[in-house]
Amino acid sequence: MIYDIEIGEGKKLSFELGRFAKQASGSAMTRLGDTMVLTTAIASSEVKDVDFLPLQVEYRERAAAAGKIPGGYFKREGRPTEKEILSARLVDRPIRPMFPKTWRSETQIVAFVMCSDQQNDADVLAVCGASLSLLISDVPFHEPIAAVRVARVNGKIIVNPTFEDLEKADYEFVVAGTKDSITMVEGEGHEISEAEYLEALKIGSAATKLLCEGQERIAKEFGAKTKRFAELPEERPELKARIETLASADLKKLARTVLPKEERSEKTTAAKEAVKTVLKTELGEERFALESKFISATLKEIEKREMREMILSDNIRLDGRNTTTIRPITCEISVLPRAHGSSLFTRGETQALTTATLGTTRDKQNIEGLLPETKKRFMLHYNFPPFSVGEVGRMTGTGRREIGHGNLAERALKLMLPDEEKFPYAIRIVSDILESNGSSSMATVCAGSLALYDAGVPLKKPVAGIAMGLIKEGDRSAVLSDILGNEDFLGDMDFKVTGTRDGITACQMDMKIKGISFELLEKALMQARDGRIHILDKMDASISAPKPELSDFAPRLTTIMIPVDCIGLIIGPGGKMIRAIQADSGVDDISIEDDGRLTIAATNGVAAAKAKAMIEGLLAEPEEGATYRGKVTQVREGLGAIMEFMPKKEGLMHISEIDYNRVENVSDLIHVGDEFDVKLIAVKGDGKFSLSRKALLEKPEGYVERERAPRRDDDRGGDRRGGGDDRRGGGDRDRRGGGGGGRGRY
Repeated sequence: MIYDIEIGEGKKLSFELGRFAKQASGSAMTRLGDTMVLTTAIASSEVKDVDFLPLQVEYRERAAAAGKIPGGYFKREGRPTEKEILSARLVDRPIRPMFPKTWRSETQIVAFVMCSDQQNDADVLAVCGASLSLLISDVPFHEPIAAVRVARVNGKIIVNPTFEDLEKADYEFVVAGTKDSITMVEGEGHEISEAEYLEALKIGSAATKLLCEGQERIAKEFGAKTKRFAELPEERPELKARIETLASADLKKLARTVLPKEERSEKTTAAKEAVKTVLKTELGEERFALESKFISATLKEIEKREMREMILSDNIRLDGRNTTTIRPITCEISVLPRAHGSSLFTRGETQALTTATLGTTRDKQNIEGLLPETKKRFMLHYNFPPFSVGEVGRMTGTGRREIGHGNLAERALKLMLPDEEKFPYAIRIVSDILESNGSSSMATVCAGSLALYDAGVPLKKPVAGIAMGLIKEGDRSAVLSDILGNEDFLGDMDFKVTGTRDGITACQMDMKIKGISFELLEKALMQARDGRIHILDKMDASISAPKPELSDFAPRLTTIMIPVDCIGLIIGPGGKMIRAIQADSGVDDISIEDDGRLTIAATNGVAAAKAKAMIEGLLAEPEEGATYRGKVTQVREGLGAIMEFMPKKEGLMHISEIDYNRVENVSDLIHVGDEFDVKLIAVKGDGKFSLSRKALLEKPEGYVERERAPRRDDDRGGDRRGGGDDRRGGGDRDRRGGGGGGRGRY
């Protein structure tokens, strides 16, 4: 069965149920235009003995969806790309808070992009399809969510814009939510104001409301399966009261004591262990073992309650700050002497060591996927080693969290980069998080901006980022600036906002409760703006403008435009010519774009100038009367010498043009490989060149130029340099063919 939901401007989402993947608990084929995504939802019958929601979300793009065969040796889809990982996170984040808190069965959502019209992105379709698949399944997912992409193009706000629209948009946000509130936001903008941001969210929220109401209607018409129950914890009022008596005073006191992160963790753990020791004696080891999870959960609940109550009642946070204060900040640049640019940004107990590296166009990243292959000029890579939080952990491949945080920081900075025409470098930022207690992705934004300035990259404006939190209990709420790790873990919102002094460049919001009002959002945005300006002031005190010169270790790029039809000449057969230029000049790299833009990369200015001269020499037209540095390539007795006087251009130096004195044997004076200056004395109409060494020598005193005898057309072929009836090179009598050929081609 196919169901349609209108979302305005003639656009509709279609959901087909009951046809595909019928053994899954729930499945849906979601369609917008000719882009189609199959989503499935299924949960294990086994209840896992864990204290978290075991939810797994997978998003995969099938190359066949866009009529492609995957590249590489194996010719099949491999590990997920960054786009697929980011899309999986986009599905996961708004759906996760909608499950019952006590749901402990392994749950998996899989989204396959089965068809792509290369106009509509499939990620928001996967969110809607996943919600509907869960809604009609037996998984206890009772309230639908939906996601749309919102962009402003030429002043007009568009819901679910095409890729073509996005290229012209001045902002782009994915908004996810329920009928009544927003649960997730992610996107970027060209320094938009807080008011413009809220306007985009309101339009996105209205569209998600339509989609959620449509999903409810579809589930009712199609017929949802009977929902399974999330196992409720058994109430133990007497034990809970005893834990409260033993623990609440100490945990309340700890919440109101200012301590470093590690010391707080140690003392909190010690306080909890003291309670457990008493209970083990009172309950006996056997019952204590049975109740250990309940005891741990209750202690965690008390800790959370005391922290939240302190903030709501006293406006005091774990580290003694009020809700708007930013932790102490230090900014350092040029930390690593050999890096092109580097910085160390420390905010409280969060620290990012970041490098900026400049490369050539060959260093751009090739992006393959459903869309046509593109090249990516700016890359930001974020690393989160386990020691940054004082833990031991396996260091394997890059995790989804690292990719997501790096992508957010990349979005924050990329719109402030200089235009490629003015600064033709590929740019890579690497951020290594050395300490973490609070938002390390926002520290990466600040450190990345500093490192780019240190590298001499002419950023349009510096960018800073701040993470906002929320504590909400009924009608009471508190918006927190620059949240700590515990405030993120025990709070209700993680809202990251980046931007310049003039506006927002990127954002990411995740809710742990079912939504947030626009009034609280506006308060958080304005508070974030004040915090962002404060951080930018601290950054400006360290470095307020790009360094005027690049690092001595960074390549210098020289860019020239060459005719497109000369690209092959510069590259040469199999790249022979361009490699020779690089080797002879000593430059690091020479790259050529399809539009004729040629870039020379070198750390040595002399080498760059030599390479440029060699390239210009290849492109230059020989000028009669000009002097060139020639190299002898052939010696022909009785005739003269063939010389390369410009790259790939040769001419004849006749025996009479070698010297003022009569030359009997050319090899007495000239040998193959000799280099000397020659003058181009004639450019013939047929493209042949005559050179002279004699013309650059001082004429001997009393020298008289003898008249040359007129050329004869006898049986020997007349002029031995070609033309006429020469049997070796021209006319009808030449047995080897070709007119005007032979040695006379010079």
